Amino acid sequence: MILAKGRVLEISALAVAVGLTLAACTSGGGGDTVADDGIVISGSSTVEPISSLNAEKFHEREGVAVSVDGPGTGDGFARFCAGETDISDASRPIEDAEKAECEANGIDYTELEVAIDGLSVVTSPENTDVSCVSFGDLYALLGPESEGFAEWSDADALAEELGGSSGESQQPFPRIDLVVTAPGEESGTYDSFVEIVIKEIAEARGQEAVTRRDYTSSPNDNVIIEGVRGAPGSLGWVGFAFVTENSDELEALAVDGGEGCVVPSDATVGDGTYPISRRLYIYVNNRRAQENPAVADFVDFYLSDDGLASVEEVGYVRLPDADVAATRKAWQDARAA
Repeated sequence: MILAKGRVLEISALAVAVGLTLAACTSGGGGDTVADDGIVISGSSTVEPISSLNAEKFHEREGVAVSVDGPGTGDGFARFCAGETDISDASRPIEDAEKAECEANGIDYTELEVAIDGLSVVTSPENTDVSCVSFGDLYALLGPESEGFAEWSDADALAEELGGSSGESQQPFPRIDLVVTAPGEESGTYDSFVEIVIKEIAEARGQEAVTRRDYTSSPNDNVIIEGVRGAPGSLGWVGFAFVTENSDELEALAVDGGEGCVVPSDATVGDGTYPISRRLYIYVNNRRAQENPAVADFVDFYLSDDGLASVEEVGYVRLPDADVAATRKAWQDARAA
């Protein structure tokens, strides 16, 4: 499933929904043709709504087939660095091992920032006993030492040891089942959560910087939404756009990153006061953009005012003007190279 412009579309039906005839994909190196004059995009399910809406707009204007799917940032980079896609959606920067894989396969690319996301911690609206959590609380509920915690209250002692929340803390936590549905390790949203929330505490305690492993995981934010709204004691984290789209079925918790409880919103995500804000990216195969004019034209459109309007239309936060200018310059430089 994908979220786009206030509605949910079946990803398998995207071609029908926007009138596309998807071209056949073939794997190969940096210069092999992926689709006959078409464009293949894969990667982050968080960025997928932006790319899908822009695929729809671009097809309506140019009649070019654009295939978009969202198996997760890590899986997307695996395909991209194997030469199987033209563009990779990513909710985190490319990692060193992925860079090495791309280099080994002759894939030269350009990284482009396209939006700001507030990684949102969510629970069921039925869970009225909790409204704000600190990084320490999140570590106690979701970190490597929380393995086996079956109720929220099982995390009380560890959360207290870590300092709990601010004066707005709800501890002790409620005695209800803790049902976690969240991104898995193939997801950039997982990596971002660990990097921002878990890593510092885990390393200080001599623990591996990972989440607990005993939960239902998926790289697809829509699957996580289904899991979170299905249990009164649910807990998970997703991209901000998915909270905006499902606000009647989810409760986004305020997060205390050390300066008090902050609820994710357009304003707090945009100005960085929400403590789990992050940038979203697309990566473009430079050789494909040179060999297939449709790829370059699509990226031009993506970075146009109309293309960047999709960011807000699907519920994310637009980059500041200076960052938009920097992104456009990076692409102009890549095209001129």
